[in-house]
Amino acid sequence: MVRPREFQEDKALEKAMQVFWEKGYEGTSMSDLTSRMEIQKPSIYAAFGEKRELFERALRKYIQEHASFVRGRLQSTSSAKDAIRILFEEIVSQAYDDNLSRGCFCINTMVELAPHDPRFEVLTREHQLYLSVIFQEAIERGKKAGEFQPEINAKAIANTMVVSLIGLTVMMKSRPDKMFVNQTVATILSLLA
Repeated sequence: MVRPREFQEDKALEKAMQVFWEKGYEGTSMSDLTSRMEIQKPSIYAAFGEKRELFERALRKYIQEHASFVRGRLQSTSSAKDAIRILFEEIVSQAYDDNLSRGCFCINTMVELAPHDPRFEVLTREHQLYLSVIFQEAIERGKKAGEFQPEINAKAIANTMVVSLIGLTVMMKSRPDKMFVNQTVATILSLLA
């Protein structure tokens, strides 16, 4: 008879995601995971597989939540221009408010694992492309509403917004001077003028 699990997989996965996000793949030990997830190694292996599989599931969970968050932010106001500005401003303010300065779990993975692991290269690239689609939708909405010039290339600007978002998120881990950051965000947003 199979013994029922004594933990909720979704909650355990959330805890694993937080550990990986804070410490990275290489920096996270199995004892870090068992301690935070409050389950033993055999239960982790039975539910999630090896550390790499657990990391991938945690990353996929994060990617889904992050994409949903960005989409929600970009649809949160009737003004696409305001929504994009608010998203960038939130990234900046959160980085200064967050004691951990962990950045973005997906971007951290892009830096740590994607250059050496094709699976994570593909996962992180797919997320970038999906974010670009989300930005493009917002820009097209702004064009229809007359907020942006009709001739702007929504796809090219969306791609630039994703690259800018990634760069800004990485830069914010070091908490640069606010004036520097504010000028940078203003320049990024000027592409939408």
